[in-house]
Amino acid sequence: MSAHPPLTQNINRLSRLELPGAGQVTVQGHHAYVGHIPNKAGLGTSILDVSDPRNPRIVSQIMLDDPESHTHKARVVGDIMIVNNERNMTLIGRKADELPGLRIKLRDRLGRDATHAELADALNVREVDIPAVEAAEKQPYDRGGFKIYDVSDKTRPRLLCHQKTGGIGVHRFDMDENYAYISTEMAGYIGNILVIYDIRNPSTPQEVSRWWIPGQHLAGGETPTWNGRRTRLHHALRYGDELWAGLWHGGVGIIDIRDITKPTTLGMYNYHPPFPEPSHTFMPLEKPIGGRRIALAIDEEDHAHDAEELDRRKGRPHGCLWVMDVTDPANIKALSSYEVSELDSPWSRATPGRFGAHQFQEQRRGTMVYCAWFAGGLRVVDVADPMSPREVGYFIPDPAEGRAAPQTNDVFVDDDNRIYMVDRYAGFDILEHAR
Repeated sequence: MSAHPPLTQNINRLSRLELPGAGQVTVQGHHAYVGHIPNKAGLGTSILDVSDPRNPRIVSQIMLDDPESHTHKARVVGDIMIVNNERNMTLIGRKADELPGLRIKLRDRLGRDATHAELADALNVREVDIPAVEAAEKQPYDRGGFKIYDVSDKTRPRLLCHQKTGGIGVHRFDMDENYAYISTEMAGYIGNILVIYDIRNPSTPQEVSRWWIPGQHLAGGETPTWNGRRTRLHHALRYGDELWAGLWHGGVGIIDIRDITKPTTLGMYNYHPPFPEPSHTFMPLEKPIGGRRIALAIDEEDHAHDAEELDRRKGRPHGCLWVMDVTDPANIKALSSYEVSELDSPWSRATPGRFGAHQFQEQRRGTMVYCAWFAGGLRVVDVADPMSPREVGYFIPDPAEGRAAPQTNDVFVDDDNRIYMVDRYAGFDILEHAR
């Protein structure tokens, strides 16, 4: 732990564990489940005993047997844990399957084979990345999907199933005791779609239904109105008989699953453009406010910046928190947004790194929102007045060793209002509101 105290207001740190960087933390009972960002050690998932929040300890860890994949998301219901299985070097892997068609298109237009520079420009990657894209093209990835574990014995997680999906595999997802709501690439579609699986027999998940944004189903004859995978499902969360979906550059959507075999769209709202950062997570509040149904959306600051990128970004809004009126799902309205100033973190312009928003807790806690804000740390925002969100606390940890800035990536709030926070680079913190 750093010798320097963290920057904080109204939040106390109970403990810190120097775990490798993580994508998601989930807490159930006395245990936390942490999905790790790709790392040299090949660590996939950690299970921690957090019964003493001042002294968390590692109970077991799952190591990966596949160096091409990572499992940076983890969710648990009862004795069943699901982790994603997704290809490393995601951006490169996603570009590989575009190469064959792109070569043909450029050859027809140029009258010759395209150079690496021309391919890079068309794919929106660096010229030096093209050999890696070509190598990925020659070795198609076939391990994307999700894994289901029996964690009744926390010291010995037991793999029950590796359910294959398609493309680069599964990103974020939701689950309950009956179903898994999976965001994944699938053959015949462009970008991640929703695939719902029945997991009541966790050893043999069964696909129940699919939902996608019109234009994604290429094999079905649809034509997207956007380029590449910019518009896609990030993930969908179940609340009651609805799924609430962040749709990346497609905005947000509400999906009716009263008939889970036939998901239908209740409403969508897209604020891109003019706002540049993609929609990550969408969630309704527990209760109406002033007779209106209110929901929250948070955008992800999508790219780490260097000095050149910082110069290009001048005047551009950072990823932020949105408050929306969803009383009529077919007519969603933005009411307000909440931004963190670059003056509010000493690492807001540190390079490389991201500063803006990423994620909030997916557990509804009245009008309180606990936001993971990359170099802004944890921001606690009260939206009791939907027109005027108000910050009521924050906690900014020091950067991980050897890093320029903290990169707070995910947050979970348990039933005792303890706050669990992970960093993309390193660190697992347990926090509580100051009293």
